[in-house]
This record gives sequence, C-alpha cells and structure tokens, in this order.
Amino acid sequence: MVTTPLSPPALVFRSAAGRFHTQFDWLDSWHSFSFGSHVDPAWMGFGPLRVINDDTIAPSQGFGMHPHRDMEIITVMVEGQLHHHDSMGHHAVLHAGEVQCMSAGTGIVHSERNGGEEPCRLLQIWIEPNRVGLAPSYGQKPFPLDHGWTLLLDPEGTDGAMAIHRSVRLWRGRARPGELLTVALERAQFGWIQMVSGSGQLNLADGSGSISLEHGDGLGVSCPPTAAPIESLRASADGVDLLLFAFS
Repeated sequence: MVTTPLSPPALVFRSAAGRFHTQFDWLDSWHSFSFGSHVDPAWMGFGPLRVINDDTIAPSQGFGMHPHRDMEIITVMVEGQLHHHDSMGHHAVLHAGEVQCMSAGTGIVHSERNGGEEPCRLLQIWIEPNRVGLAPSYGQKPFPLDHGWTLLLDPEGTDGAMAIHRSVRLWRGRARPGELLTVALERAQFGWIQMVSGSGQLNLADGSGSISLEHGDGLGVSCPPTAAPIESLRASADGVDLLLFAFS
C-alpha cells in the first residue's frame, strides 16, 4: 500500500501481486519484469536490471541444461539448497545465505536443481554487462546473514563483495522489528529495492510521508543529481529482509 502518492519517474512501485507468475507442479516463480512468455513493454526491466525471479523449486526438481550469453546472472539463496553444474566444469551446491555470480559472456550452458529434501527458494537476477563478448566466469560465496547491510556485489569486488561487470552495487539488508535501515544511494543514477521477506515503511527524503513495502514488492528509484528521494526504511513487526541495487 502506498501512503504517499508516487512521483513518476522518480519512484516506480511494483507490487508483489502485480508481478508475472509461472506455476508448475515443481516451480512457483514470480517475475518482477517480463520473462519468458510473460511480456509487457511497460515492465522490460529497470535501467540495466533485466530480471528478478523469485523461485521456489520442489525437491529433486529444477532447470535442466540451458544456455545463456552476454548477461551477469546472480543467484541469492534464501532457503534450502541448489545444485549447479555448468559447461565450464563447475559442480557446486549453494546453501541459504550464499550468492552465486556468473558472467555468461560469450556463452555458457548450466543446470540448476534442488538436491535437497525440502523446497528451496532463491532470487535469480539478470543484469546487462558493461560490454559483450566477455570470457565466461563463475563465483560463489557465503555471506553472513547479519542485521544491517551486507555488500554482496561491487564492480571492483571491494569490502568483501563479489566483482561484477557493471557499475552496480548490491546489498542485502536485514532488520529486526522496529529497527531502522538507512538507504544510501549517493552518486547512483538508479536504485531498486526488492523485498525478500517481511515488511516496512520506506521514508521519503523530503519528509512528506512514507511508502509501505511488503513481501515481494519492488521499488525503482531514479536519483536526481542532488539526492535520492528516499532516506530510510523502518522494519514492521515481522522484521525485514531486502535487496538494494545501486546503479551508477
């Protein structure tokens, strides 16, 4: 629910229920942007951000070998485990709290399957690289599920983050009920908030009000040269877990 009117194009709200939905007997997938057979010219992405898929995969099920190229593919594991195999020779298992960053470059083929006994949940993200024709690469790293901000991706791989071929920084933010997260988008052209779980009140920088964000909601931010139009988020009674992208 929006408690203060948005001011497009500064803020673009994407409700959880408004996302595209794919449902199979083994897959429950919510797409923030156009994906596969779901195409809407109004939702082709946000800046270089092209895909945010919130996937829940049944045990012993998953995606068979399939190709990608010229895309940065990031997987944030939320629950359970995911078995990865690719044409570069990587065999890996991702667990909750781990992040996979794969540069498809000139072309890769890979599979993703839930090898556990319980459903697994992940957010898969596609970001356009800063140039095409890169050599494919693979990285995987566990990150502590601390409260506050944890930097996951950075162009230079600084502060313990994984490197990515794009001027983007990605944080995971977590807060207990009532706690405040400061949303820093200095020097960013675009930002995107994706709610992983929980809910909170996003406070506007001009003090005019707030925006309620729930599980699965997304918010795009176009930042003027002076300051971003948002400043902080206070977690509601169920706490909050979110991703924050900052594109420069």
